[in-house]
Amino acid sequence: MAHTQHTLSRDVSATLIPAGDVVTLPAGSDVFITQTLGGNVTVRTDRGLFRIAREHVEAIAGYAAEAPAVAPPSAPVDAASFSEQSVWDALKTCFDPEIPVNIVDLGLVYDLSVEKRPDAKHAVEVKMTLTAQGCGMGPVIAEDARQKIAALASVESAKVHIVWDPIWTPQMISPSGRQSLGLD
Repeated sequence: MAHTQHTLSRDVSATLIPAGDVVTLPAGSDVFITQTLGGNVTVRTDRGLFRIAREHVEAIAGYAAEAPAVAPPSAPVDAASFSEQSVWDALKTCFDPEIPVNIVDLGLVYDLSVEKRPDAKHAVEVKMTLTAQGCGMGPVIAEDARQKIAALASVESAKVHIVWDPIWTPQMISPSGRQSLGLD
């Protein structure tokens, strides 16, 4: 995506990348859009790189949200149509704000566990890692994943745990992810 310049129409909450600190970007700030994946927008300003969450992107004057690069998950309409694949599809809509590849294809998701409860609801737990242990964006990415899983029909609880074993390496990137990053 070409870096496009916009102005913020109002004060907006944003997350500083890679520290993970939440700050307020003031109205009138010039921002350059660098990534628009998973509904969130990564912008560069004279103060650094920031992630603006999907619920605040309307503050970017002149920005019209594009169709996502990965189709949003089609939420099952009832518990009977719930599948593990719907969880994987939801996870594929989650992105590191600095890397234009979803967390599944980056190889960050190590384990997915789905437990069907007696009431036909589901409990989902995910173990994931990050590309670097010092990344302050980890809780932000994990919460994005948790929210998208929790939004699926018949999911009663969703937990996403960040783990460090094994340590992530670029060899864990899927063939599709490698192609997207030009590593093939």
